[in-house]
Amino acid sequence: MKILRKIIEIDEALCNGCCQCVTGCAEGALQIVDGKAKVISETFCDGLGACIGECPTGALRIVERESAPFNEEAVRQHLAPLKSPTLPCGCPSTQVRILERPSACEAANRPSHFERTEKEASSLTHWPVQIRLIPASAPFLKGADLLVLADCAAVAFPSLHRDLIKGKVVMMGCPKFDDVGPYVDKFADIFRTAEINSVTTVVMEVPCCSGLPIIVREGMESAAKTVPMEEIVLSLQGEILKRS
Repeated sequence: MKILRKIIEIDEALCNGCCQCVTGCAEGALQIVDGKAKVISETFCDGLGACIGECPTGALRIVERESAPFNEEAVRQHLAPLKSPTLPCGCPSTQVRILERPSACEAANRPSHFERTEKEASSLTHWPVQIRLIPASAPFLKGADLLVLADCAAVAFPSLHRDLIKGKVVMMGCPKFDDVGPYVDKFADIFRTAEINSVTTVVMEVPCCSGLPIIVREGMESAAKTVPMEEIVLSLQGEILKRS
């Protein structure tokens, strides 16, 4: 049954697919579909318009029309499997592991078919690395320096392990294609429980990547924590354009 209420309306002609409104919707009502923001279910939209302030093009507005009523329980069910992902049969991707790095002496004496240098060695110290799969209780998060990395940045930056990963706990994700609400909740849980020391976000220069630092900051604000944070923006050629 539809009722007269306030709800978000999107002007697709103005939408540039930047994903910032998706970041601003805690209910997960918005997603980018075919390059445009869309309300995936009217029952997920509370009509309060928190997403409007995030839109750089003015593509969003609140209108009053007949719509399915906002359903808080439906939102909770929509977000629940994304907030705490668990897979049946003990999938290895969900198993928390701390990876032991060999000492310099062990690495030098380890037989290999390939010539390796310290520059080429992996600096990864833990598993998993995907934001949705890392539980806030993971032991490697305690007092960690986080490196929150957009997926594409890992491919673009040629010396990622040497220059960015070393000494940091990596969390990877995509603010364009993943659901943003659970990301914010995840970081809020981490900031509440893990006593994070610092955060570095690394994104590409493309607009859709800009949502990742916003997600981290919203999680921090939700947890009422203040953690030192650096933002790094990479060019499509893998060069550092900006550090702030």
